[in-house]
Parts: sequence; C-alpha cells; structure tokens
Amino acid sequence: MSLLRPVSLLPRLWFRRLSGRCCPLSERRGLLQLRGTDPAVFLQGLITNDIQRLAEGALYAHILNVQGRSLFDVFLYRPPTGHNETSAILLECDIAAMEPIQKHLNLYNFRRKVTISPCPELSVWGIISASKKQDTQTPELSSSVICSADPRVDVMGFRLVAPSGENPKNLFPETETGSYREYTKHRYEQGVPEGVQDIPPGVALPLESNLVYMNGISFSKGCYLGQELTARTHHTGVIRKRLLPVQLSSSLPAEAEGADILTSAGKPAGKYRAGDGDVGLALLRIAHINEELLLKLSNGPSVSVKASVPEWWPQTSGN
Repeated sequence: MSLLRPVSLLPRLWFRRLSGRCCPLSERRGLLQLRGTDPAVFLQGLITNDIQRLAEGALYAHILNVQGRSLFDVFLYRPPTGHNETSAILLECDIAAMEPIQKHLNLYNFRRKVTISPCPELSVWGIISASKKQDTQTPELSSSVICSADPRVDVMGFRLVAPSGENPKNLFPETETGSYREYTKHRYEQGVPEGVQDIPPGVALPLESNLVYMNGISFSKGCYLGQELTARTHHTGVIRKRLLPVQLSSSLPAEAEGADILTSAGKPAGKYRAGDGDVGLALLRIAHINEELLLKLSNGPSVSVKASVPEWWPQTSGN
C-alpha cells in the first residue's frame, strides 16, 4: 500500500522556487513504511530523538544498540498533508541497512501491531542550494510529495520524497539535476556523515559522530535503547574524539577506510572513516586536529591529512 497518491492526479503548487542541484539519493538511501497501532510510540523507545518533534517535516535520529553505539542513522517523515493514514511514518535509511534495520525493529515489535515494509515506489532526493546561505523555509507543494529542510544542518538544503517516476524538475523548475556523487562530496566537504560507511554499525558513538550538533538527539525525552552511556557522556562533557571533514593531499583507495592517522611525531591521532577523492571524514582526537597529520597506506607513501572545523558547528562547541 503506497503512502502517496499518484502525483499526476494532483496539482503542482509551490509558493517559492528552489534553485541549486537536485541529487538522486536512491542509489544508497531507501525507505520503509511503519503502519499500524501508533508506530510513533513504538519508535520513541528506539531512537535518540523525540518523536514528538516530528510534525509534517523530517526528523533525524540514530538507533543505538544496548551498549550505546550507533547502529543506524535515520530520517523520519510523516505522510503528506491530507493523507488518510495519519499515524503512519516513513523511515529513510542506508540501502545496506534496509534488511538489518527491519530485523532490529521487529525484535521489539512483539507487543505491538506495527507493520514494517519497504517502499520501492518512493525515491529520496537531496536539494543542495545554489547559494552559500541556505534559505530553509520549506516550500508548499502538492500533497503527493514531502519536501522538508534537512533537519541536520542548513548547509544540507532540503530532503525530498516523491514517487519514483517523478522528475523533480517538474516540481522545482529552477533546479538542475545533480548526481549522487555531487551530493556525497558536498556532505564530506561540510563534515556531515551519512550511512554505514561514515557511521559504522556497532562501532560509532553518537556523540563522537556529532549527533548533538546535527539536531539528532533529545536529552529530555525519557528512556530509549542505549541511552545510558550517551546521557552519561553528554553530562560529563568529555568528548575526546570527533568526526571531522578532512582534505587529503591525494585521493585514497577504498581500502584506506579505517586506516590509522598519525601526527608527524608518530602519535595516534585517529582513523580515516570514508571519503570521495581528496575529501573525506576522519574520527580524530580533538587535541591533534590542528597538527600536521599523516595517513600511512600499506602499499604506498604517506598522505597528508588536513582537518577543519565546520562553520555550522556551534560557536560554543570548544571543538
């Protein structure tokens, strides 16, 4: 059962125009639909954010394991305005996590009548603004699509969920069609992680992955799976490592993911997480981010690594 009515049956309305690059994300991002007896209550005990914050836009969160490590990064959406299935929720995740996340959710679904199923009829797009300062006022569209300001950070523009056959140019004539790689490189340049490569399941810690900075967690919502370690770390205020964007002196092969990063004196500084070409993300010790850093490949010379603090981080972050 589709959450969205066919777009061809509805008028296309918008109050303002978006410009920039509209990038298809379905190569790596998929959608699940949760229907039944109040899926919001079901998700509230499993996600880091407060489901009560989800209105008609989008909500970003992580799903943790019992040890407090991130398993999945997800976006949640309400069905479009006017849809008769008001209790349903759409969940966006990495394509590689589609099966694992369904199994994980069903482990906790034994007392609830929530149906979890894929939505191949829907596609996800990322709209990156042409201007440096993103206007995040959400445009009003027909009730066949969801378009929301990216809930993580302004520089990521908008998230669009539309029927798989829909051409976003019909909705936003002033946008240009981009590519998934353009979107990914933009993310890495801005220091925004997404998916299982950037946030390895069962390995990454949510606060080291900058979940607070990306509006993905609530510290007042009450209990959820994996909360204890996360809350304790937050309240002590001690976070020694963070995920940061890095510029590399040369492109790295795929096998470089997870490679050690050292200071010029040979001290451990962190690990390379993932990237595209000469940009990527690395989990680095904050004490070393302003130093000269090197990544040593097993078959080749060392690569220079330069970390930077994203402009969108809060000024009081203290790095």
